[in-house]
Amino acid sequence: MFVRKKSNASGIVSVQVIDKSHGNYQVVKTIGSSADAVEVQSLYLKGKRWIEAHLGQQDMFNQADQAQEEKQVVEYLFSNIESVLINGTQLILEKVFKSVGFDKLGDDVLKHLVTARLSQPLSKSATVTYLKDHFDEDLHYQKIYRYMDKLYNTKQEEIQRISVDHSRKVLGDEIGLLFYDVTTLYFETDHSDDLRERGFSKDGKHAQPQVVLGLLVSRGGYPLSYSIFNGAQYEGRTMLPIVEDFVTRFKLNDFVIVADSGLMNKKNKDLLNSAGYKYILGARIKNESEKTKDWILSLNKSDGIFNEKKIKGTRLIVGYSSKRAKKDKYNRDKGIKRLEAAYKSGKVTKDHINKRGYNKFLEISQDIKVTISQEKIKEDERWDGLKGYITNTDLPAMEVYEQYNGLWVIENAFRVTKGTIELRPMFHFTPKRIEAHVTICFVAFKVYKELERILKLKGINLSVDKVLNIAKTITTIKVRLPKSDTVMTKTMLLTPRHQSIADLIYYDI
Repeated sequence: MFVRKKSNASGIVSVQVIDKSHGNYQVVKTIGSSADAVEVQSLYLKGKRWIEAHLGQQDMFNQADQAQEEKQVVEYLFSNIESVLINGTQLILEKVFKSVGFDKLGDDVLKHLVTARLSQPLSKSATVTYLKDHFDEDLHYQKIYRYMDKLYNTKQEEIQRISVDHSRKVLGDEIGLLFYDVTTLYFETDHSDDLRERGFSKDGKHAQPQVVLGLLVSRGGYPLSYSIFNGAQYEGRTMLPIVEDFVTRFKLNDFVIVADSGLMNKKNKDLLNSAGYKYILGARIKNESEKTKDWILSLNKSDGIFNEKKIKGTRLIVGYSSKRAKKDKYNRDKGIKRLEAAYKSGKVTKDHINKRGYNKFLEISQDIKVTISQEKIKEDERWDGLKGYITNTDLPAMEVYEQYNGLWVIENAFRVTKGTIELRPMFHFTPKRIEAHVTICFVAFKVYKELERILKLKGINLSVDKVLNIAKTITTIKVRLPKSDTVMTKTMLLTPRHQSIADLIYYDI
C-alpha cells in the first residue's frame, strides 16, 4: 500500500491510501482533500501513519523519511507566518463591548481605547505602541487626541443611554436603587485652573490639583451616569444635579436614592423631599440634638436589632454591630498611637494641627502644650458599633439597612476604576480631554462589569482580573497561504489555564 495525491480539475487534491494487487489499483481509504499545500502535506503524512498502523509494522527508513517530511512541513509553515498576535484580551473584550451595545456607536477608536485601557492602561502615546505590537491595530496618537477633543460633546449622551438600556435589561427592566458617591482624581502637576483645583483629596494628595467625580450606579454596581466638578467643590453639593439630570433624561419613576453620610445635610434632605424623591442616607448620629443623642446611647446594643425614631417627617433608624464596634475600637487605637508618636514631645503650635480624624482627641493650651484627652476617648467609645440611617421610605428597618449596605458596589467601582483601569492620576490638562478620559474609563468599567456578569452566567469561577491576566498570554497565529493568497488564523489555547476560559474565546458571548 502507498499514499497517493490525486489532483482534481477543481484544483482540490485528494489524499488516498492505494493498494496495488495483481496490477490493479484500489482505493483503500480516502484520508481527506484540500487546496492548501500545507494541509495536503499533513494529510499525506497522516495517510502514511494509517498504513503503518494498518499493517502493524515499522520501517526505520520510512520513519526517517517521515521525520524529514515533518520537518519540511513545519519549516514551510514557519516561513509563511505573517504575524503572531498577543490578543487574548482583545478577543474577549471586543465581544463584551458588543454585547453591551457599544458597537452601535460604530466607533472603532473608542473600542480600541477601551480594550487597551482594560488590557494594559498606559499613556495615550504608549497605547498606540501597545495596540500595534499586541493587536496589530494602527492608531496614530495624534488621531487619538483629535478624537478626545470631540468625544465628550459627540458621544457621551449616547454612551450613557446604551449603558442605562443595558442595565435595565439585566436588572429586569427596573433600576430600583440609585447609589451615589463621589471621589477625587488628582493630576501630576502643580498648576491649577478653573476646573483643576486643590481641595480635600480622598487619595491624600492635598498638595496637588484635582477634580471631583460624582458617580451614579445601580444595584449590582452597573454604572449609570457621572459628572465632573471643580476640585474644590464640597461633595454635598454634587448629588442633586446628577440625580435630577439622570431622572429627567431617563424618565425614572419608582426608585430610591442611597448615599452615605458625607452627602447628608439639611439642604440635601430638603431638596430631596421637595422633589418627591425617596432616599436612604447615612445619618450623622453624633450631630443630632442632645435629646436624640441621649436616646441613641440609651438603646440596647444587640446585633440585628434596629430602633427607630420619627424626626421631622423622616425616620432615623439606628442599629448596632459588634463587628463594627471592634472595627471602631481598632481604628481609634491606631489613630491614638499615631497621635502619641507625632506629639510625643507634648508641644505643637495651632498652625500645625487640624481637627480632622483623631486630632479631635487633642487639647491645646497656650499654643504649645498638647495632651491626649482620655475623657474625649471615653466619650467616643460609647458610640462604638452604632450606625444610623435617615429615610423617608416605608421600608422595614432591616431592608433599609440591607439597601444602604449595597453602597459597597460604588466603593468597588472606585476601586476598579482607580486600580485596574487607572483612571488616575491624570496627565491631561484641557477640560475636553479630561472629560474624554473619564468617558473612556466609564465605558471600560461598564465592559468590566458586564464581563463579571458573563463569568457568573457561564460558571467560570474566576475574577475579571484573573481572566484578563490569563488572556494576556493567549496568542493568535496568522499564516498566509502563497498559492491562494489567503490568510488562515489559529488562536492557541495551550495550557489548562487557557482552556479554562475557552468559552470566552471560541463562542459568542
